[in-house]
Amino acid sequence: MKRIGITGGIGCGKSTVVEAFKKLGVASFVADKVGASYYDDPVFLTQVRNLFGDGVFRTDGSVDKRSIAARVFADKDALARLNALVHPRVMDDFERFCREHEKEDYVLFESAILYDYGFDRMMDKVVCVYLDLEERLRRLEQRDGVPREVLLQRVANQLPAEEMMRRADYVILNYEGNPRERQVAYVDKVLRIK
Repeated sequence: MKRIGITGGIGCGKSTVVEAFKKLGVASFVADKVGASYYDDPVFLTQVRNLFGDGVFRTDGSVDKRSIAARVFADKDALARLNALVHPRVMDDFERFCREHEKEDYVLFESAILYDYGFDRMMDKVVCVYLDLEERLRRLEQRDGVPREVLLQRVANQLPAEEMMRRADYVILNYEGNPRERQVAYVDKVLRIK
């Protein structure tokens, strides 16, 4: 069973591409979703409180993820501390996921920070979903209602999309009107070859 990383810059449409792979029966591990589920775990919440203090918690005891995001995207040391808490746990969960799907031809590991943290070294191949920065910002502004300067700050914390594309084994161009499903079907076919 091959491990295939899928990455791309924020707002490039990775989730849409992952859904296209899922329609072809590909088991997909989405690192952000798995990481987000940790905020329901009391042990993890205690670790977050120890890292960031009470200021990132609401009065009901839940984590204010926007507050954490604002803090870590403005402070690289805070981001590194959070990643040191989350990443080993994500990779343990991915190992379990791989064992559960060991009879598959391949599984996907989707992460925007695949290259930034060396996850690509654990993959057999990497697929990059590409969309130019201006289009990504336009989509994100519409989708999330987040100011452009905040989005640019988040983009600055990621490897440039063009570098991800250069390093990938396969690239899916995710522009409107581009035959996304055909690109995904082609990559799927190639990856299923033993």
